[in-house]
Amino acid sequence: MPEPGASVLPPTPPAHSPLFRAEQFVWLTARVLEQRLFAYHFLNGAADPVETALDAYRNEDGGYGHALEPDLRGPVSQPLHVGHALHVLDAVERCGGQRVDRVCRYLTSVSTPDGALPAVHTGQRGYPTAPFIPVVDDPPSSLLATGPVVGLLHRNEVWHAWLFRATDFCWQAVESLEKSHPYEIEAAVAFLDSAPDRPRAEAAADRLGRLVRDQRLAVLEPDNLDSCAVPTGYAQGEHHFPHDYARRPRSLARAWFTDDEMSRSLDHLVGEQQEDGGWPVRWRQWTPGILLEARPMATIQALRTLRAYGRHIG
Repeated sequence: MPEPGASVLPPTPPAHSPLFRAEQFVWLTARVLEQRLFAYHFLNGAADPVETALDAYRNEDGGYGHALEPDLRGPVSQPLHVGHALHVLDAVERCGGQRVDRVCRYLTSVSTPDGALPAVHTGQRGYPTAPFIPVVDDPPSSLLATGPVVGLLHRNEVWHAWLFRATDFCWQAVESLEKSHPYEIEAAVAFLDSAPDRPRAEAAADRLGRLVRDQRLAVLEPDNLDSCAVPTGYAQGEHHFPHDYARRPRSLARAWFTDDEMSRSLDHLVGEQQEDGGWPVRWRQWTPGILLEARPMATIQALRTLRAYGRHIG
């Protein structure tokens, strides 16, 4: 029997591999959804528990809400929440069937006149929202919201009437980009990586790659961050790196960067793992709870990116 005041728990094993350290961080801080996702990706977990956890965010209108995307609080469905949900379903190979058909009906109900998605629907008004995401009366079409959704649906060979005009919008928006910013470029890549017209996608991606380099939207020398400016409106330190655009080697964005540039980017990603085992978020944190919810997401994404490029994670 232990002496009074002595711990009855075994000592924590020493943290060593990136995966081991990240696992402890996830169990300590993550929502149930991210815990289930971590188990699916790295611990041979099943897909059913991920779907069950995701269902807690689903609404009767076919969309998703309840702060699935942490920067939008409140219960109402929003396109950005739906994009997040489709990303989860795609990750566990469940992006299809009646669930996605209901999602497409929701997307149809909130689309702009040109068939695209607004970043935020007016129903968000009255609920806490990140100050950098405006809620307006007549929200415009947004490539940031539409591109990833259209890309994921094409990637999973979903066919729905909503996709026709939304796809046309994405082509027009991507091919007319002149002055852009990193998150919009990421949305464009998410569309182009799965767009059905592959020659057209490759040509558009080649043009975007030149734009990214000309406008210095990617940090190519991570050891010299102090000399790298962030885009207007971004938080201090909210840099983007080659691995942010090309999260896997098969991405069209991979061709934008040399092998050395990508290697330095991945080295930097490895080095960003923090003492507690998690990865940081670089965007603006406007309330403490956001950071707690977002870091496990960033941690899972970092591990998946490193593994996709063959880096040892444990």
